[in-house]
Amino acid sequence: MREALTAAATRRVTRPAPLRQAVYDALTELIVNGSLKPGQHLVEAELAEHLGVSRQPVREALQRLQTDGWVDLRPAQGAFVHSPTEEEAGQLLGVRAVLETYSAQLAAQQAEPGDVERLWELHQEGVDALAAGDVERLVEANTALHAFITSLAANAVLAELIAGVGQKVRWYYTPIARPRGKEAWNEHAQLIRAIAKGDADRAGEVMRKHTERTTAFYRRQLAAGAGQD
Repeated sequence: MREALTAAATRRVTRPAPLRQAVYDALTELIVNGSLKPGQHLVEAELAEHLGVSRQPVREALQRLQTDGWVDLRPAQGAFVHSPTEEEAGQLLGVRAVLETYSAQLAAQQAEPGDVERLWELHQEGVDALAAGDVERLVEANTALHAFITSLAANAVLAELIAGVGQKVRWYYTPIARPRGKEAWNEHAQLIRAIAKGDADRAGEVMRKHTERTTAFYRRQLAAGAGQD
């Protein structure tokens, strides 16, 4: 675990925010970005040292992380990063598909030429990140593109719902960002073209297929990982 934390250049927790929240946020991000991997044992003392805090807020954060489905606390064994099941992934990504399909439809109805230009800029960032093999940058570009489409939808309730599943979507997406990359960014280009034309039906269909393919890809990876155990 020490190597993973060091490699991720873990930032020390700043004090202005409530400490337990800051520790929770820091540990969640380490899980989401893959620095702490599914099934990995989490040692309170090591986490506290790397975050520059005492063990108490780490212990409190781990309790909350278990409640929120990020960590498993096992009696007499300790804390472990949760390993998502195929059912969990299917349910979450299925909800995401419905929400983002609607988001794409609304975005197509409301996007202005300047918005489309910004979408292409975000798309280029993803293509460049893929060419560089930079997974962190690639995930950030994917998140930014989808977030901008959500903002174009101009629906506060929809945006809140999408944000609610956003972190776990990013967690699931990180390990497949590179292998799925070329196909995913080609689909993003199709989506932007549909939005540019104001074709809500086409935009929704492209987004629906895009999210379904991501889900199928993730499930295949889960199955392959289980077969290696």
